[in-house]
Amino acid sequence: MSGIASNPVTPPRYSRHHAPRPRSEAKRSRIIDAAMLHFAENGYNAARVGDIAAALGIAKGSIFQHFGSKDGLFFEVYKRAVRSFSKYLDAPADVRAAGFFEVLYYWLVRTEHLLREDWIPYRISLLGNYGTDLVLKREINRFLTTEDPYGTVAFVRFGIERGELRKDMDAEMIVSLLDWTFERFQDALLTAELDPGLFRRQGEMPEKKEARIRQFLALLQGAVGAAPAAATRGHREIRKIAPVELVARPKAL
Repeated sequence: MSGIASNPVTPPRYSRHHAPRPRSEAKRSRIIDAAMLHFAENGYNAARVGDIAAALGIAKGSIFQHFGSKDGLFFEVYKRAVRSFSKYLDAPADVRAAGFFEVLYYWLVRTEHLLREDWIPYRISLLGNYGTDLVLKREINRFLTTEDPYGTVAFVRFGIERGELRKDMDAEMIVSLLDWTFERFQDALLTAELDPGLFRRQGEMPEKKEARIRQFLALLQGAVGAAPAAATRGHREIRKIAPVELVARPKAL
């Protein structure tokens, strides 16, 4: 997560201080559902609160009453989207038993599932991570840090307890490194236009993608692994797992 900010003004906190009534909560949920599809189809900048209200048959002012602003509405949409993704440790028990880097491999080879089955929340996560202004991005970063929706902290603790990650490195640094690199690499696997300098050719054979996944894991293992990458499996022995239909992987961020 970047957290870079040029605006010295403290960003607004898009949160509610009072629990909504049941009917009000149901209406909020309906608005979020409609807004998620609208933002996913139109992008953040082109999305119009008036169009969302019209689709729901409610007044535009009603949306502002519940969420305060377009930013506030998108922030709630973003939170729902990322909360729908799996956490790292939601991998099957046999994969977890195989270790920290095996879990990472498990999720990476299932990256395309995001586009096949979960394109709406994935699109929302992309908009939040790359398509919003700094004020809203800082609020998103704060949410990701405080809530840890992908369970990155628990996952890193899992790796340390298994003796697979360095104990001479601050655990928070490992968490941040994983957030920064894993999500960016996964996004690049799916959407080359986000990072044209990383993968210079599109539409390459699956074997090429497999090789890149293994290279990425080897680099990560070399950086934070408890032993040098050359002294470990080097990911050549990582078990291949046949694709299955399941909920989307974690996105760290």
